[in-house]
Amino acid sequence: MAIKKMSVTQLTMLTAINMLGSGIILLPAKLAQVGNISIVSWLVTATGSMALAWAFACCGTMSNKPGGMGGYAEYAFGKAGNYIANYTYGVAIVIGNVAIAITAVGYIIGLFHINPNPLQIGLMTIVLLWITTFANFGGASITGKIGGITVWGVIAPVVVVCTVGWFWFKPEIDAAGWNPHNSSLFGAAGSSVAVTLWAFLGLESACANSDAVDNPQKNVPIAVLFGTLGSAIIYIVSTNVIGGIIPNLELAHSSAPFGLAFATMFTPIVGNIVTGLMIIACIGSLLGWQFTTAQVFKSSADVGYFVKIFAKCNKHGTPIAGMLILLAIQTVLSWFSIPASPDGTRYGWAHHLISSNVGVSDQFSAVVDLSVVTNLIPYILSMAALVTIQAINKVPKHRALINNAIAGVGAAYSYFALMNSGDKALMYGGVATILGFTLFGAVSARFVKGEQAAHPDRVITGEEDVPAIPWKEE
Repeated sequence: MAIKKMSVTQLTMLTAINMLGSGIILLPAKLAQVGNISIVSWLVTATGSMALAWAFACCGTMSNKPGGMGGYAEYAFGKAGNYIANYTYGVAIVIGNVAIAITAVGYIIGLFHINPNPLQIGLMTIVLLWITTFANFGGASITGKIGGITVWGVIAPVVVVCTVGWFWFKPEIDAAGWNPHNSSLFGAAGSSVAVTLWAFLGLESACANSDAVDNPQKNVPIAVLFGTLGSAIIYIVSTNVIGGIIPNLELAHSSAPFGLAFATMFTPIVGNIVTGLMIIACIGSLLGWQFTTAQVFKSSADVGYFVKIFAKCNKHGTPIAGMLILLAIQTVLSWFSIPASPDGTRYGWAHHLISSNVGVSDQFSAVVDLSVVTNLIPYILSMAALVTIQAINKVPKHRALINNAIAGVGAAYSYFALMNSGDKALMYGGVATILGFTLFGAVSARFVKGEQAAHPDRVITGEEDVPAIPWKEE
């Protein structure tokens, strides 16, 4: 029986919700901490993200290798590049999924005005991760349909803000919150680049789900470009409108900025409704990311990089066993990411990234920084691989030059984001990446043996093939 796959519309919606559902909910408040001057960061990030999206679209059109970004990286860096791209991407979204779940729990707490203790917060996060994992068992088609519904929880309020919100926009409020910390343009762009890039993480998810869509060479580029462009417009307009509706200090301390905006524009009840819709959208985003995470590990398992259990699927084409393993890892991460107790006690690894006596918002930011750092590794590898991919496909020189230049812009932006992600996040992300190379050493032998079996007359050295005949001294 043929497995029903996503349509290009569903894949575009999944790509958009992977960005919008987790990215936009907290953005106005986070950017208010920098000031409305953070629009500079938006312009930088939007430019870099569109360059990345264009390069991904080019890779998707010409690549014949499975595995999304890992397949792209293999063209230039071989199997080690394929492995490390999918490994770091998998690490990034496993961590990122925990961050999204923590965010959703935080909004639920704010909406219902409850005051749970740290243990209860951790358990709520774990329950949310379990629910969104089990909801994916129906397969790619079901995930796409659910995503197409939940995305309206964020699209509808944002569209209202982008259009009707201008009637409440006050230039004096916008001006007062323009640059509260007297930052330079470069400083403002650097200080907010991590959170704006987090908003765009997901532009590559169409590539990661290439095995789950019909005609991926045509549909993946469409989903990447339109999903990214639409999200960029929504981000820039909505956050700047809200910056002119709510005073900067009040906005910077809000846990539900869109709900606050609607409460200001209409009534507190409307604000609570919008906050509820944002929670639904956040959960829908987590649902899509849980599916994407399993697909990344499945694609790598299919070609032998990860253990085969990640590749086992049910009749719907869903890698349930892999999902459960990843769920177990996320459960452990969630437990160790429990916020500080009233006496300041910390439970897990997050305290190495953040200072003491801080809340869920700061914890979220620290996890996001680490997720961004590891996510940038496959971006950079894919940008570099485009040169080789185009050469293999004999792309005309003038066209290849343009594509490579755009990919260069995407790579430059990626390095700029790395440098501004924080020293600790960069250090831990580097350690995680190096660990990946160590793990690759445990599986690389199977590829060398496979090549040797396929070419018994050659000696596989890992760099080049040489005749399997020992040198003879004359």
